[in-house]
Amino acid sequence: MKRIKKIGLYCVPFLLITACNTSSNKQHNLTHNVAAKREGKPNIIYILADDLGYGDVGIYGQSKFQTPNIDKLAAEGMMFTQHYSGSTVCAPSRSSLMTGLHTGHTPVRGNKEMRPEGQYPIPDNTLTIAETLKEAGYATGAFGKWGLGFPGSEGDPLNQGFDTFFGYNCQRFGHNYYPRHLWSNKDSIVIEENKSNGKGVYAPTLIHEKTMDFMAKNRENPFFLYVASIIPHAELAAPEELMKKHRGLYPPEIKFKGLDTGPDYRTGPYESQKEPHAAFAAMVELLDQQVGEIVQKVDELGIAENTLIIFTSDNGPHKEGGADPVYFDSNGELKGFKRDLYEGGIRVPMIAKWKGKIEKGSKTDHVSAFWDVLPTFSEIAEIDIDKDIDGISFLPTMLGDVKTQKKHEYLYWEFHERGGRQAIRKDNWKAVKYNVFRNGNKIELYDLSKDVSESNNVADEFPEIVHEMEALFETAREPSEVFKFDQGTYLDIK
Repeated sequence: MKRIKKIGLYCVPFLLITACNTSSNKQHNLTHNVAAKREGKPNIIYILADDLGYGDVGIYGQSKFQTPNIDKLAAEGMMFTQHYSGSTVCAPSRSSLMTGLHTGHTPVRGNKEMRPEGQYPIPDNTLTIAETLKEAGYATGAFGKWGLGFPGSEGDPLNQGFDTFFGYNCQRFGHNYYPRHLWSNKDSIVIEENKSNGKGVYAPTLIHEKTMDFMAKNRENPFFLYVASIIPHAELAAPEELMKKHRGLYPPEIKFKGLDTGPDYRTGPYESQKEPHAAFAAMVELLDQQVGEIVQKVDELGIAENTLIIFTSDNGPHKEGGADPVYFDSNGELKGFKRDLYEGGIRVPMIAKWKGKIEKGSKTDHVSAFWDVLPTFSEIAEIDIDKDIDGISFLPTMLGDVKTQKKHEYLYWEFHERGGRQAIRKDNWKAVKYNVFRNGNKIELYDLSKDVSESNNVADEFPEIVHEMEALFETAREPSEVFKFDQGTYLDIK
């Protein structure tokens, strides 16, 4: 079947920033145990769902549809019950993941558009997970959605440590499931079947095929595979064979009217969907299937005992494009959704499987966050990072060594839209501050050990804790010249 046509469009004109000559050979202060051969180091597969809520997975409470493969992953590994995303929207969450820095320090702190395609780039001097593992001898591949630097910029995945990239560079274009093009390394791949209003190639399926090819190609070498799925983010669209399975099962269906024609069609705005409930469930089923196929491929390649697989989501459930997280109880007992800094916006499912290393069917309440991933993977790869980061490795927890597991003094988030928002978790205390840009707004305080749904604000009862949190809000962050935390002016597209 004729599918794709390759066009060399790596250096294209972009407004404000051009970086076609950016070098990908960055040097960082890393030391590692260099083996004579690239053997012995475990493969790492990190699967990141897009806007999948804490309650959208069966083992985390979902009852309206099933996620058998993700649940099986938990049965064969470890379920984290207190894991947090980097932010409550896409780009800053992924920046935190890649850099080991929370949103008070990470270079990308909001969804900032670059035209005609892509987002504001993480700087060239930024240390990323991919660079760290590449220096340790890993083959590195990213498949799915990037959102941290337009094609050819210093933030391009190929300039941030990835050997291979296939998918959406731009998170805005990642709103659409039948794109007219995707990126394969330096090339823009035109998808002929999706021209005009065509729907010949469903992007997540094509990206998944490339993901599986990467695993097979690198079976003899240690590899880092970053699977940044676009499922189940709006728009709501799934292949017809899956829609048939779910059609009519989730009444009442409320039609969503989107953009189905015109010059902006398939450049970000969501398409219409007559059956949004069925579409959402079908999309999660496809995500679950793909997780199962990745695990099966690891088994078939004979690398299961030398492969860590992690599954998680980039933030809480969304309410866009006809999505209905209340209907599906997508945040479970948690308060808030995407763009909130309450638990429902930032607490996410995370499951880790490593055959022979992680105890089957285990569960942990260790408090961790996206910025812990870089130091965790670095410890696995036997790399010392001579750089200040906010993360703490959770490898001891995965290996059952809770006595040596270090803990955070606190976790910090900030969100630059909707009047500015901040949150801190310190022990079981959670402080939330909304409308930061308006002077005098009060801190809300919750005791998560008794009130995980954040329904009882106890700030008046514990003024000393509030005072402590207020001080932390001031000291936890450093100013950014690009993402100034004094006005909500960033284009919110994800």
